[in-house]
Amino acid sequence: MGMAQKLDTGVRAQDKDWWRGTVIYQIYPRSFQDSNGDGIGDLAGIVQRLPHIAELGADAVWISPFFTSPMKDFGYDVSNYCDVDPIFGTLTDFDAVIARAHELGLRVMIDLVLSHSSDQHPWFAESRKNRSNARANWYVWADPKPDGTPPNNWLSIFGGSAWQWDARREQYYLHNFLTSQPDLNFHESEVQEALLDIARFWLERGVDGFRLDTINFYIHDKHLRDNPPLPASQRNANIAPSVNPYNHQLHLFDKNQPENIDFLRKLRAVMEPYNAAAVGEVGDAQRGLEILGEYTEGNDKMQMCYAFEFLAKDKLTPERIVETFDALEAAAPDGWACWAFSNHDVTRHITRWGLSDGAAKAYATLLMCLRGSACLYQGEELGLPEADIAFEDLQDPYGKEFWPEFKGRDGCRTPMVWQSDNQTGGFSAGKPWLPVPAEHLRHAGAKGEGSLFAHYRAAIALRHQHPALRRGAQYDLTAKGDLLTFIREDGPETLFCAFNLGDQPISLVIPKGKWRSILPHDGGSLDQTITLGPWQTCLASRLQDRGEQNG
Repeated sequence: MGMAQKLDTGVRAQDKDWWRGTVIYQIYPRSFQDSNGDGIGDLAGIVQRLPHIAELGADAVWISPFFTSPMKDFGYDVSNYCDVDPIFGTLTDFDAVIARAHELGLRVMIDLVLSHSSDQHPWFAESRKNRSNARANWYVWADPKPDGTPPNNWLSIFGGSAWQWDARREQYYLHNFLTSQPDLNFHESEVQEALLDIARFWLERGVDGFRLDTINFYIHDKHLRDNPPLPASQRNANIAPSVNPYNHQLHLFDKNQPENIDFLRKLRAVMEPYNAAAVGEVGDAQRGLEILGEYTEGNDKMQMCYAFEFLAKDKLTPERIVETFDALEAAAPDGWACWAFSNHDVTRHITRWGLSDGAAKAYATLLMCLRGSACLYQGEELGLPEADIAFEDLQDPYGKEFWPEFKGRDGCRTPMVWQSDNQTGGFSAGKPWLPVPAEHLRHAGAKGEGSLFAHYRAAIALRHQHPALRRGAQYDLTAKGDLLTFIREDGPETLFCAFNLGDQPISLVIPKGKWRSILPHDGGSLDQTITLGPWQTCLASRLQDRGEQNG
């Protein structure tokens, strides 16, 4: 417990910018480790497997929701923000997660779902009773149009209208997601204060920060104005699948409201005394990077925002990387992104981009070299592909709604595999809540030399060893076919980074000056022209001459 205490007080006081360039490992608790044989992962299971994450070299863990919930959306529908759902354990079990993580040098970030609650939350139960109770305005209620139809044309990400009729109040309530996830009304100061108290509760319990679900959905347009249509040529399926009519609107009024900035400032003020950091999930296909800039600029809002650009279906090419960073520089020159290739909502990138082992390793190194923080999703360090889940095994309501054109999110949520000698991969002694694919078992426990796990560990270590990779500036980003090159710089350290993101050799001329190779091996000076093999990386450190060193 001494190490936990050291992390709580010493590091919190020492490094206000610990989040810059941090490597975060996302845990989806239902599927990480089951400790009691009920087929569902739990907090005690997380405690058991935290050494795996520490061995990988990550700096922090992000734990997806474990709060009390009817599980209509698997924990993203919260009925008690300040307790643990019994399927995951107890608050005492959570305290054990904090203690063990801090002993291992890992910070803990938890997933706060503030934009909406479950319809089973006591707040909503009271709010829907009538129009005059103490919490009558804690959710977004509106009268129907004269013809009885919903107040406006807003759509739910999960399909259909974003409004649900409630016979008790004879009004509609807003739900940007499932009908069982009513939206909280942030225009009420009491709602904001209640949510800030929830943040305080978990900070007092020892968490080091938050991942903020759908951060740009908190506040809606007071006047409930219709969203304008979006031309087909501008539709982007990065947030919702292409079969979803949600993509047919320009979402001007149901989210992204300017008043949101004021709430983020209040939340940052609550976090500051704890040296806590937050990464906000920006769900917007049209203005994502612009909002990232708005929400992270300065020192009084969120530290990071979770960017969707590298979660897209299209393969990540050098050209798209350059375009993304150019757009980021234009929209958010002072912003800070947190990049990810996979998470619990998208097809795993090994499958999504059709990656070979060599390609997976190249992209892992790339993620550790790009400016910003990085988020890894459980199992990507083992090279787990997307699972093919039969309709009869499907659990995700999103997949059930749009099957078979969109199969939902269960394919990336199957249980983690730890050993290859049993059908559940060491995840559970019982029947897992989602099936464990047989093809995943061969990935279990593969940590030896040459493994993808060993490569991730080495890439993360490289990031830790070089301040330029963790927090430095990034410039001269250039794409030529499959070749990506850029410079990272911090103080006296300058690194040249070159990536061949293709399956043919590429020759290139390195920048003028004296350079020493640090990858693929720590060696001598480089020739002016070098050749990168398929999926090969070159990192080189600029050598200072004696005059520069003395200057």
